[in-house]
Amino acid sequence: MTDTVESLFDTGLERYKAGEPVADLIPVFKQVCDRAPKSSAAWTCLAWLYLLDNKASLASKAAQKAVKLNPQDPQARINLAVAMLETGQKGLREHVEFASQLIFVNQEWEQEIKNSIADGLNRKPDWQSLLKVKKWIFEE
Repeated sequence: MTDTVESLFDTGLERYKAGEPVADLIPVFKQVCDRAPKSSAAWTCLAWLYLLDNKASLASKAAQKAVKLNPQDPQARINLAVAMLETGQKGLREHVEFASQLIFVNQEWEQEIKNSIADGLNRKPDWQSLLKVKKWIFEE
């Protein structure tokens, strides 16, 4: 029996939250993206996993797809900004500013982003590009 895309996604998230290695989860989320190519949430998760696994160029491509599918997703914008910073791309300010505006109007999103950044720094403590984006969003 094949898993539904939703159950595969949910299982992948649970495995991530349980602390499973990022490298083991990337194939799961790649499969979700292959089976549901219009799922911005799946692309956002895949981009995050690539960032955690030091694969910034792959993260950038996944994050670009996520933002294209859902421009109103602050996490997708943050992932793209971090990936752009890590790959030396220009134009990340617009994504940081847009993410800041989105979380300013939605406190639930703000808390989700704070939790996500804390999780990222817990898994990758000296993550300079994430620290920069965090500072730009929350301290400017």
